[in-house]
Amino acid sequence: MRRLFPSGLAGRFMLLLAAALIAANVAALILLSVDRVQGDRAALAQREIERVVSLVPAIEAVAAAERMRIAAEASTRFSRVSVTADALVGPAAGGLPRVQRLVQSLGDMLPGREVRASLIPARGEDRGRARIEALAISIQLRGPVGQWLNVATRPLPQDGPDFDDRLFFLLLSLSLVSTLGVSWLLLRRLTGPLTRLTAATRAAGRGDRSVRVVEGGARELRELGVAFNAMQASIAQFDAERMRTLGAVGHDLRTPITSLRIRAEMLDSPEAAAMIRTLDEMTVMADGLVAFARGAAEAEKVTRVDLTVLLTRLCAERGAVLADAGPVWVRARPVALGRALGNLIDNAVRYAGQAQVAVSTADGAAVVTVSDTGPGIDPARLDAMFDPFVRGDDSRSTDTGGAGLGLSIARNIVLSHGGTITLANRKEGGLQARVTIPQA
Repeated sequence: MRRLFPSGLAGRFMLLLAAALIAANVAALILLSVDRVQGDRAALAQREIERVVSLVPAIEAVAAAERMRIAAEASTRFSRVSVTADALVGPAAGGLPRVQRLVQSLGDMLPGREVRASLIPARGEDRGRARIEALAISIQLRGPVGQWLNVATRPLPQDGPDFDDRLFFLLLSLSLVSTLGVSWLLLRRLTGPLTRLTAATRAAGRGDRSVRVVEGGARELRELGVAFNAMQASIAQFDAERMRTLGAVGHDLRTPITSLRIRAEMLDSPEAAAMIRTLDEMTVMADGLVAFARGAAEAEKVTRVDLTVLLTRLCAERGAVLADAGPVWVRARPVALGRALGNLIDNAVRYAGQAQVAVSTADGAAVVTVSDTGPGIDPARLDAMFDPFVRGDDSRSTDTGGAGLGLSIARNIVLSHGGTITLANRKEGGLQARVTIPQA
């Protein structure tokens, strides 16, 4: 049952509206049918009363012998008319209010005549809740001979209300289509801002601080859009300030480090070589800070990029091997994405001496794998490798790597493109980095 229930706000509202429309139309049909039946009965009763009122003077105007014949000819399949010496209805009948009103009405239209009426229940029925079989009316006729005109109406046909079901369903369908159509247009205007806000929130979660939403729609949605844009602006300002600080620190460290290295090279002390190595490591760290800040702060335009062409250039520059593949298009910032993939290839070449790169598609996403035959990484440290200043080895030697910012930069760039990046040790030895990015 839950599978049939829509999960979206628009679908649930449409289902509720459709159910309300169907219920309203069915209720209206029932009320109209009951009203029509009651109206038909009332009209039939009124015609019968008028016929009886017109029949009384006609029968009184003829001889007593002819009265029986005229009464028989006046009988129909809904009522039986007879002229007898005794009244069909006793003098104590007519206790119900509607019967009393009928007697009063006939008495007003036929003055000077005694009128009696009674409801006759069906045989075998409990009188407390009996089904009415007929209405009996007795009217005393004028003349020298005391006679009574008796009218007994038969029950109305028990068939259901006569209505065109095809017309009803046609009107119901037109009502549903028109109402749901207008509602769908209004719902699109209502849920449109929510859909755009959802997309913007996902982009913000990937690290895109430039995304904003249109502050439109209902009052609550406008306030939500204003709050989201303000949050994005605050986070963007904080990130920009943080990156400027990192870049400034890295840039300002270069001058004293360079000065100290020059002085260390002028020393003849045996400790000079160790000092120079330490200063070189500090230089690598300062350069990494600058690169990290620059990569996060760049605002590059998003375009269609063929990953195969981009990887061909990156592999040629780094001596890596790219498996044959056709064009694979994505929407990306080419320089930033090239830096992320280049960092992965650099790591593979640095630690293993070579790298095998492949690009393919799966489930609507482009997949790039960078594999090597190096020593791999301890499985317990795989997730931590994306943290800043974390390296595959514990040393800070400039011969085996930089400051440990390459994977962190790559992850930030890939996430900002709506993709994912993972590391895994290969069964045959070595490490494999896997990047997925939505296809264009």
